[in-house]
Amino acid sequence: MFTGIIEEMGEIISVESLNNGGQETRIACSFGAHCHIDESISINGACHTVVAFDQTSFTVQSIEETLRKTTLGSLKVGEKVNLERSMTLQKGIEGHLVQGHVDTVAHIRSIEAEETGWLIDIALSDEFRDMIVGRGSITVDGISLTVAQDLGDAFRVAIIPYTWEHTNLSMKAEGDGVNLEFDVIGKYVVKYLAKMNGNRS
Repeated sequence: MFTGIIEEMGEIISVESLNNGGQETRIACSFGAHCHIDESISINGACHTVVAFDQTSFTVQSIEETLRKTTLGSLKVGEKVNLERSMTLQKGIEGHLVQGHVDTVAHIRSIEAEETGWLIDIALSDEFRDMIVGRGSITVDGISLTVAQDLGDAFRVAIIPYTWEHTNLSMKAEGDGVNLEFDVIGKYVVKYLAKMNGNRS
């Protein structure tokens, strides 16, 4: 479990294909020496398990299902990724409850700079429109954000300077893919209501 508050940006050191169709990725970070095998780390919002580490990096493996449902299969050496280690009972929930289970990849429609921040519109397929609630929580590439506006076929988030400077959002461009995780409570509500409506018909 995570909170969506990015700890730091890591840098991709290597990306190698595995014989089983998966991918092994090594990421430079400041907390490599403090990792442990089987530790959970969110990489651009996707929960991964540490399989190796050293003083300056850690290594994870992604299976085919993860590569199908996230942007991790397109990572390049030198690219920056958002990192968050799993929360502990001593850590405050400063964002919202995030599972690290990516629901879908969406694409940035527009990025608009304002005087005090940035507005990012992200396109959304029909399948997921019921998951968006104005002023509700959403995770974009691992970042806990608030939906500023439900645009129907898209949604808007407002980015403050600190988030812009301390995550990889500042490196994104129109058309880039981002990993989305919808609020888990909202997902349960939508599923329950769909089931109830189905039973009544």
